[in-house]
Amino acid sequence: MYNANRPSKADLPSTGQLLKSTGIAAVVASALLVTVVLPAEYGVDPTRIGSVFGLTEMGRIKRQLAEEAAADAAADAAAIDATPVSTAPAATPVAPTATTPAPTAPGAPRTDETVLTLQPDQGAEIKLVMEEGAKARFTWTSSGGKINFDTHADRPGVSYHGYGKGSSQSETGVLTAAFTGSHGWFWRNRTGEPVTITLKTEGAYTEVKRVV
Repeated sequence: MYNANRPSKADLPSTGQLLKSTGIAAVVASALLVTVVLPAEYGVDPTRIGSVFGLTEMGRIKRQLAEEAAADAAADAAAIDATPVSTAPAATPVAPTATTPAPTAPGAPRTDETVLTLQPDQGAEIKLVMEEGAKARFTWTSSGGKINFDTHADRPGVSYHGYGKGSSQSETGVLTAAFTGSHGWFWRNRTGEPVTITLKTEGAYTEVKRVV
């Protein structure tokens, strides 16, 4: 059976037209790479167009947060490798101080407020110990402008599971545990001045711990 809609050779684009279209597409892709992708993803802005639209700052924050997350993961791995193995009986647990909330039974709801101060360029990490599927409402605020944050989780065998990152002065939301482990926030103060972070949490977690 013949195809009645088959185009004629005259209707088909010529080799020159195809090459011209390919060249135009390559030029457009290169322009987008230089003006949008490089500033937004890597903080590289050779044309300065990214700075006009705020893309360069976004890219620099992404790179900064990625470098900090990688450094934290390397530090955690080094700490685990350096931990000596002991066959001695476990020491008697020390009762938590007033600044360290005591663990609660799994599934029991609790409410906590954690306050910490960060010097310029200092980082800190607060984690909630949660069961898989547990939820915790949270609000955190910075007293001194926007700071870098990385919301993530870890457990034995999983050094990093990301929930979100960026730069902000205040964040509110619900943290749902993707698995049983430690879930929370890492902050880095890049404001040049000391800042105080106030974290309020409410939900089904058993412990609040400061990791860094």
